[in-house]
Amino acid sequence: MGTPITVAVTGLHRGDNPQPGAAIVRSLRRAVPDLRVIALSYDPLESALYSHGLDRVDAVYLLPFPRKGPALLLDRMRYIQKRERIQILIPNLDSELANFIKIAPELEREGISAMLPPPAAFDARAKENLSEFCRSHSLSGPLTFAAHDATMLAYYAAQIGYPVYVKGKYYEAHLVYSGIDLAEKYDKIARVWGTPVLVQEALFGDEFDVVGLADHDGEIIGHCAIRKLSRTHAGKGFGGVVVHDSKIVATAKRIVKALRWRGPFEIEFLKGHGRPHLLFESNPRFPAWVDFPSQIGCNLPLRLMETLLGASPMPLDVCDAGQMFIRHSVDLVGDMAELAKLSSDGEYAAGPLAPKMELTS
Repeated sequence: MGTPITVAVTGLHRGDNPQPGAAIVRSLRRAVPDLRVIALSYDPLESALYSHGLDRVDAVYLLPFPRKGPALLLDRMRYIQKRERIQILIPNLDSELANFIKIAPELEREGISAMLPPPAAFDARAKENLSEFCRSHSLSGPLTFAAHDATMLAYYAAQIGYPVYVKGKYYEAHLVYSGIDLAEKYDKIARVWGTPVLVQEALFGDEFDVVGLADHDGEIIGHCAIRKLSRTHAGKGFGGVVVHDSKIVATAKRIVKALRWRGPFEIEFLKGHGRPHLLFESNPRFPAWVDFPSQIGCNLPLRLMETLLGASPMPLDVCDAGQMFIRHSVDLVGDMAELAKLSSDGEYAAGPLAPKMELTS
C-alpha cells in the first residue's frame, strides 16, 4: 500500500450556517478511505473537528485570522507543512481566499497544490462588483452598491427603494425596511466584517444554485444544478432538488467563461418578477451541500483532487432531475482535553485513534 494522500481543508463548521469543508472531506473519503485529512481552522469550536465519522480529520491546526494578512498565513502554512507534508489544499471560506491566492506560488514551492482562481476573476465576481459585472456581460442582477459609511449606504438605499438587503462583503445579510434599521445593521456588519457594507435590491422568487468545477481554460468540468427547497435564516440551502434547466446552466457556463474561472464555484440565481435567471451571487468555492452530488455520481471534490495530482479522472455522472437532499443535525461527542489542547497549543492529533489526552491541573 502506498503513502496516503494528504489533503488540507478549511471551513469545518456544520451548524445552522454550514461551511463546505466537512462535506468535501466526506466526498473525498467516500472515494479514498485511507486519505489523510489535515483540518485548518480559525475556531477551536468548529464542529467537524470533533467528528469520528466519514468527515473525520486526522490532525487540526489553527490559522491566524484572515485580517492578519498573507504573510502570517504563509509563515503558519510553512510550519504546518514541515510536520504534515500536505499535497493538496482546498480552502473554503470567502474571507480567506484572497490571502491564499496571494501566497499560492510560495505554497506551490513548498509542495502544496491548490486550484485557485486568478486574482482578477476573484475580484470581478465579488459582491460589491456584482452590478458592474452584470452590466459588462449583459446579465440581469439586483442593483447593488457598496459604501464605507452609513450615510452613503442610506443614500444608495433611498435610490433603490425599501425594503433592501444589507450585506457584509463576505458574510451576513439582513432584510431592512427603514433607515433606522439600515443604520443599525450597517454598524453590526461593519464591526464584524469591516467595510465596505453592501446594500442590494430586495427581489424575491425561487432560488437556484449551480455547483461546479472549472478547468484552467474557464470550461466547466462537471456541475449540478438544484432548486432550494428550504433555507436557514442566513439563506443557506438546507434542502434542494436537482433540476435540468438548460438556461440556468448555459448562463453559468457563460459566467465561468467570462471570468476565466479556475477551480470550484457556486453560482446562485433567482427566478421571479418576470425577470428570469437573475445572477444573485457568484461564490468562489464549493457550497456546503457539495456532498449531495457526490453521493449520486458527481464527485466534484474528488475530480478536483485528481486534477491537482495529475491522476486519471473518475467519470462524473449527470445528476438526475428529481433527486433531492435534506440536511439534518447530529450531536458529536468529543473530549474537553481536545478543545483545551487546541485552544492552548493551536494544534492536536484528532480522531478515534488519537492518544488519550488528560487535562493537568
